[in-house]
Amino acid sequence: MKYFNIILVILVLFSGCKEVKTETPAPAEVAEESAFLIAGAPISEGEIYLQSELDQVFSDLRPGDSLNTRFEAEVSEVCQSKGCWMRVNLPNDESVMVRFKDYGFFVPKDISGKKVIVEGRAFISEVPEEERRHMAEDAGAADSVIAQIRGSEFQNGFEATGVRIFK
Repeated sequence: MKYFNIILVILVLFSGCKEVKTETPAPAEVAEESAFLIAGAPISEGEIYLQSELDQVFSDLRPGDSLNTRFEAEVSEVCQSKGCWMRVNLPNDESVMVRFKDYGFFVPKDISGKKVIVEGRAFISEVPEEERRHMAEDAGAADSVIAQIRGSEFQNGFEATGVRIFK
């Protein structure tokens, strides 16, 4: 009976074991789907604003306000250092700075010109001169352009929890 209990314990232990993945993917990795790549969390179902409607979303916001939403737009710039931010175009020659929640994921650095759907929180924020210069550096701007950046500026911002990048 003693051997039976020992064998039973061993069988129970082995039946509960499963392979544990010890390697975590790098933040820059994205999941591939058939027609698009996903960075961060998948985009949930619901209304998606089109790029032509984005000026309405941001025109109603004031500094300190925020709005949870999702929208489709074309990427105009991507951080060339890590892919840790991107800018998307608005219809009125403005742009939206998109960063990724908790610096938890990145996007590929070669997606300028591609369509994306982003989900997260839209807001307006005051961006200091130092940060504006840093973003211009990350985007690969010329030194002469960076030198012309003066003072803080209110900008459209977006903290994305997920991004769908169309191939």
